[in-house]
Amino acid sequence: MSNKRLIGSMPKIGIRPTIDGRRKGVRESLEEKTMNMAKAVAQFLSENLRYNNGDSVECVIADTCIGGVKEAAEAKEKFEKESVGLTITVTPCWCYGSETMDMNPRRPNAVWGFNGTERPGAVYLAAVLAAHNQKGIPAFGIYGRDVQDIEDHSIPADVQEKLLRFAKAGLTVAMLKDTSYLSMGSVSMGIAGSMVNEELFQDYLGMRNEYIDMSEFTRRIEEKIYDEQEFEKAYKWVKEKCVIGSDINSAENQRTEEQKEEDLQMNIKMTIITKDLMEGNPRLAELGYEEEAMGRNAIASGFQGQRQWTDHFPNGDFMEAILNSSFDWNGIRAPYIVATENDALNAITMLFGHLLTNTAQVFADVRTYWSPDAIKRVTGYEVNGQAENGVIHLLNSGAAALDGTGEQSLDGKPVMKPFWDITAEEVEKCLNATKWRPANTEYFRGGGFSSNFLTKGGMPVTIARVNLLKGLGPVLQLAEGYTVDLPEKVHEKLNDRTDPTWPTTWFVPNLTGDGAFRDVYTVMNNWGANHCAMSYGHIGADLLTLAAMLRIPVNMHNVSEENIFRPSAWNMFGTKDIEGADYRACATYGPLYS
Repeated sequence: MSNKRLIGSMPKIGIRPTIDGRRKGVRESLEEKTMNMAKAVAQFLSENLRYNNGDSVECVIADTCIGGVKEAAEAKEKFEKESVGLTITVTPCWCYGSETMDMNPRRPNAVWGFNGTERPGAVYLAAVLAAHNQKGIPAFGIYGRDVQDIEDHSIPADVQEKLLRFAKAGLTVAMLKDTSYLSMGSVSMGIAGSMVNEELFQDYLGMRNEYIDMSEFTRRIEEKIYDEQEFEKAYKWVKEKCVIGSDINSAENQRTEEQKEEDLQMNIKMTIITKDLMEGNPRLAELGYEEEAMGRNAIASGFQGQRQWTDHFPNGDFMEAILNSSFDWNGIRAPYIVATENDALNAITMLFGHLLTNTAQVFADVRTYWSPDAIKRVTGYEVNGQAENGVIHLLNSGAAALDGTGEQSLDGKPVMKPFWDITAEEVEKCLNATKWRPANTEYFRGGGFSSNFLTKGGMPVTIARVNLLKGLGPVLQLAEGYTVDLPEKVHEKLNDRTDPTWPTTWFVPNLTGDGAFRDVYTVMNNWGANHCAMSYGHIGADLLTLAAMLRIPVNMHNVSEENIFRPSAWNMFGTKDIEGADYRACATYGPLYS
């Protein structure tokens, strides 16, 4: 596999073995142990992490142990040539802190100081973290709980956990840098998230912003600036694999069969064109469209759609749902990130979840909190089990990845997998569980199709959202929880009150009994916008680490305190009120790229 979508190579992890610089016995006795630590970390990370294109993560080790400034500079030079995006410093012994530390303030850095008594690696860890803090270059400290013997070359489980958490978040930071967000259209229905804030992308994520008007779609369709051979392939696949559902519109509001066929074809062309706009397509150059062939180097995009487009043309639901999924007519592949209604803030959140997990993301409205009393009043059913405190209805008009059906499985349980683990049989199941319903023409006058499915219960998931506050900047909120099943008739009764043509996920957050997580209603009541991104797995701790790297404070989460992993400097802003300390640290250091 290889990364063909974006310009440049994948970021690598730089491993920095630091050592006591004293010669004539001290350094010589530590060379092998120190370098072996570096090799062990590199091997561990490469064996356990993959990029979102499926390739194993690459690590680069400094050519020599780093005992002073000269060797630190040599490692820096090597890392810059090797596209290193984050570094991990490892040592079993005392070293000269400010002489050996990584001084790059915009590259995530962690330090693992070996917890052993024969040599004071943990003393160096404390000293170098103090240097990082004093110089204003935050670094993550990794300190094993249990003392190891000097001849023990293993990586303890608690150290492994922190290495993985740091590496996943650091790789996410590095992979965002120098890519683009493509805004296709502008503001949708006054939704604030679609008011693209360039300072947020540039200062916090190191990204650039690209823009097109939605008329670019009509130009490319009318002038046939797309690969017609791919269209024919896609059209055949859609007719064979995609199940068209029933039309809920009244007879006078239904589009004719001829119009629906035209809508479907246009939706397929919109999908192909969006891919071309994001990543480029050499086939277009062969057709004489060299400029269009180049693309926008976009790691994510958003489509305005409503209402200037959808009052006249088919909606973007098919395009968004297929691109966000881990498969299409070209086979199983990495998902794209495409936000409905051009909600750039939700696109950022989807990017976070995707790059941390390598899985597809579900874009959804945080639509409704259904209390147990309300469910019983409307359906006569008394909820129990995980749903006993009520449920949150996640629903949107069709941008949700089809992976969100829960039709992929592991050990008999529903999951959402990285694309390289998805089987052809699971693709078929996701497609068969999805009905493409003709669009509700009261909402979408120009027609189109919306994906309609019900997410299987029992999946651990995390919903998250980046919000933007004037005077403060971006703030992240998240809630770990589970998808749940409701009896079919109960689901239908509740679902029909909104729009039965759209995909539904019934979500229950994990409650702590405190703050925003004292009950399900309070989670809903504290959510900062109408949208969220849902990612498979409980990834809240990874999101907290990532947010700290980017200097985005977190106002709401249900991650246990022992799993919070932030730079050492955050402790200096207070250890009792951790949420307040996070805000103060982020305000002090400011955006990563400002």
